[in-house]
Amino acid sequence: MTKATVLFIAHAPSPNTLALRDAACVSITRDSDVRLITKSPFDCTHEDALAADGIIIGTTENIGAMAGATKDFFDRSYNQLLDVTAGKPVAVYIRAGLDGTGTKLGVSAIITGLRWRLVADPLILKGEWQDDFTDAAAELALTLAAGVELGLY
Repeated sequence: MTKATVLFIAHAPSPNTLALRDAACVSITRDSDVRLITKSPFDCTHEDALAADGIIIGTTENIGAMAGATKDFFDRSYNQLLDVTAGKPVAVYIRAGLDGTGTKLGVSAIITGLRWRLVADPLILKGEWQDDFTDAAAELALTLAAGVELGLY
């Protein structure tokens, strides 16, 4: 039996966003049996998304919108994913210094257009850094991975 595959598109330009990415990866590899592929949005292709059974997107909010790196992935991949990935389960976390609303709206619009299925509301980790942000990102990532592994999504 082939393991389910989870693609983690992780924009991690700072020590704190690296901590979010690493916590999510540890929770998945420790507590599930999925094949985890973690890539920067710049290194991720539509083929990666097509091959995945579920996707986690970790992004920052920059100037009220999703990170340019995350948008770059969608700019390069959207048309190839449209109409062939409907229903794909996805989880999103956003590291936002102030608000996160603009990023949530932008990412949600893309996910809606692709007809992907959010397994939870996008997680917005906003304000000053809090150590429990890593726990929240890890829990969200494991929720997606476990659901994919069990065939719930």
